[in-house]
Amino acid sequence: MRPAAPLLVRLLVFLDFLAGICCQDLFGIVGENFTFPANIEKNAEEIIWMKDKDKVVEWEGQNTKYFPSFRNRSFLNEENGCLTIFNLQKSDAGVYVLEYFVTQKESSPLTFTLTVLSPPSKPEASCNDSGDTFVLKCTADFPKPLHYTLKLNGVPAIVHHIPEVFIPKKDVGASTKAVCSIKFSQTEKSSEISLTQCFSGDNHHKRSRDGLIAASVICVAVAVTVAFLYKRVIALWTKQEWKRSCRIQH
Repeated sequence: MRPAAPLLVRLLVFLDFLAGICCQDLFGIVGENFTFPANIEKNAEEIIWMKDKDKVVEWEGQNTKYFPSFRNRSFLNEENGCLTIFNLQKSDAGVYVLEYFVTQKESSPLTFTLTVLSPPSKPEASCNDSGDTFVLKCTADFPKPLHYTLKLNGVPAIVHHIPEVFIPKKDVGASTKAVCSIKFSQTEKSSEISLTQCFSGDNHHKRSRDGLIAASVICVAVAVTVAFLYKRVIALWTKQEWKRSCRIQH
């Protein structure tokens, strides 16, 4: 059973090696400035960034060399190895590898897979009646989870991670305006909605109910009036017939 210990040590070393070269999935937005989250040792003597096996930038001592596709649109921080790409484009998507060398040893490379997404659409705000509450929705076309913020007049901002929030009716009025914002990375967009339409919906239903009640009352009143007049006409006609009959007999 003794060989198990050395085997376990080798397995831990292998896992540590994999952790060093493990690929991180990163997402950027077209038009933004994007920085890879690299944090290397400060005493690095050489730094090389590559994209899909092509060199992006190389630093050795005092000299920094940017290669054509990233020249004038990227920046290397020699202290921590972070690479920043300005005005990100769809063509910047790919696999990036950071290799750096410190005194008397070569460090494990860091690998990143960058996906470049189109900016999220402007959010659409909507309001639905749900009994004693309003359901405010803020939706946008985007494939990744978004960060949502809802601001109401006189109410602290509501920060949440789902596209809808429930607001008690007693906390807002018909003049309240809601601003819903979505955010991903550095991109933020917002839209505004007035809660008047929600209250208008309530008033519409109330007016409909009141209208039905009023119509019913009128119908009943007309029916009673017609019945009363019908009885009066019948009574008068009967009386006149009786008088005419009496005259004929005499």
